[in-house]
Amino acid sequence: SSAFAPLFDLISAQCDVVLDDASFSSPLMESEAHLAIVLGGDGSILHAARQMGERQLPVLGVNLGKLGFLAATSPGELDSVLSSVVAGDCHIQDHLMFKCTVQRNGEVRAECLGLNEAAILGGTPFSILDIDLYVDSKWATSYSCDGLIISTPVGSTAHSLSAGGPIVQKTMDAFVISAISPHTLTVRPVVDSAQRVYEMAVRQSNQSTSITVDGQVIADLSVDDRVRVTRAEPRFRLIEVEGHNDYQTLREKLDWGGRIRHKK
Repeated sequence: SSAFAPLFDLISAQCDVVLDDASFSSPLMESEAHLAIVLGGDGSILHAARQMGERQLPVLGVNLGKLGFLAATSPGELDSVLSSVVAGDCHIQDHLMFKCTVQRNGEVRAECLGLNEAAILGGTPFSILDIDLYVDSKWATSYSCDGLIISTPVGSTAHSLSAGGPIVQKTMDAFVISAISPHTLTVRPVVDSAQRVYEMAVRQSNQSTSITVDGQVIADLSVDDRVRVTRAEPRFRLIEVEGHNDYQTLREKLDWGGRIRHKK
């Protein structure tokens, strides 16, 4: 679009553009690209990661959205940052991804690669859900809640954070299990190894109870379904911007400042 034209011209001046996809519809796995430059916000990066599938290209995110935890480069920084990337003067950090599989009576109904989180959500008529959690095929506990989230460290600053989950360092190999509005006050989020197998099952389903991956519904759920979340083989590859660090990002994006500032 015309809004992207100046940035696209800047990119074209330094790189050979082999694919331009503004509709998130191209099979990025089949492209000959060596780098994915994503213009947008974190949601755009989630779309791109899903499109790349098993072949995850290094991603440079240019923040045109609001928060931009993953899209850390501003449009004004793009020229200098891209020069460093093209020269090989950058760091690529690998991050945990997961595979979410929905099975019914042993048959796979849906399967999806994810970066942020898998979440069981109740839907209408919004009655409370009873969700069983299994870890390595053993029953762990049952949650009475509005939904259950299993997130990666990258996803710990997304939906899981709004459900009271902890912020986890992005390079850790772990999952965060967070209940949404649990009925019991003693229920707390849990951080556990990504080497384990996690399964969720609803004891009853509402009319539109579903499993979502990175905000996208991949299947409606019934009591016969088992949702499995495991560590994926591909890793999300994010180009780290020089001069940025995790605490700086949290301070700037979440407005950490030590005290409340009142506007005069």
